[in-house]
Amino acid sequence: MVGLSVGERHFIQGGIAQDLRSDGRKRLTYRPIYVETGIIPQANGSARVRLGATDVIASVKAELGRPSAMQPDKGKITINVDCSSTAAPMFEGRGGEGLSMELSIALQRCLLGGKSGAGAGINLSSLVVVEGKVCWDLYIDGLVVSSDGNLLDALSAAIKAALSNTDIPKVNVAAEVSGDEQPEVDISDQEFLRFDTSGVPVIITLTKVGRHYIVDATADEESQMSSAVSISVNRQSHICGLTKRGGAGLDPSIILDMISVAKHVSEQLINKLDSEIAAAEAEEEEES
Repeated sequence: MVGLSVGERHFIQGGIAQDLRSDGRKRLTYRPIYVETGIIPQANGSARVRLGATDVIASVKAELGRPSAMQPDKGKITINVDCSSTAAPMFEGRGGEGLSMELSIALQRCLLGGKSGAGAGINLSSLVVVEGKVCWDLYIDGLVVSSDGNLLDALSAAIKAALSNTDIPKVNVAAEVSGDEQPEVDISDQEFLRFDTSGVPVIITLTKVGRHYIVDATADEESQMSSAVSISVNRQSHICGLTKRGGAGLDPSIILDMISVAKHVSEQLINKLDSEIAAAEAEEEEES
């Protein structure tokens, strides 16, 4: 990967300082976002999201399982991200493995809250069929097809879109059982329940370049960052998770300001994403 020249670095940093970025955006403006849903027929739900030249896919597979003994009243969600070796030169060989792991952990932290499930943006209790005995396990897979910065935000948008596209089969429990016996269940192939995504957050990553921070950084802009804070915010402006990368430390007052900015930006992003998801699903229904 060819590094930026001194002139290019100054151009990027100077533009951000003057609130006019290389592609004409202001510091807190996202690139246009495009959404497609239902792109993987074998999955319970799927979506593709494009942010500029960043292109990602998310799919959801639902399987019946057993709740953990520690959380008998909650279902389980596993998030795994894979970076295509063709997405960027740095992903070739083992380069993509480290980033895949980093993205998977960040998404788990931002969307699923702590180990207790407290603060989770996705309601795990809604996945329980019979408390302590039967629940839905959701396997969410993300794929980075093409990378030009801001992968975490794009992946979170794709996951939200895929979940809104997810149909979970209705389960009828045959009879109550006592003790440790597993109840018999009948999975309908006619009736489906739509996953409730009203509480699912989006991730807003604020990337600090010089004295300022920007949203939806391109790969070139990310190369100039000192640090980045990713904050997941839901429609009620509740903070569901937070993660940081980059070596530079941040003063607590700056973190608080970033959270305030993320709440403001998230409202616009959620509205835009919801309208794109609705349009994509309407198009999908027309085609079927």
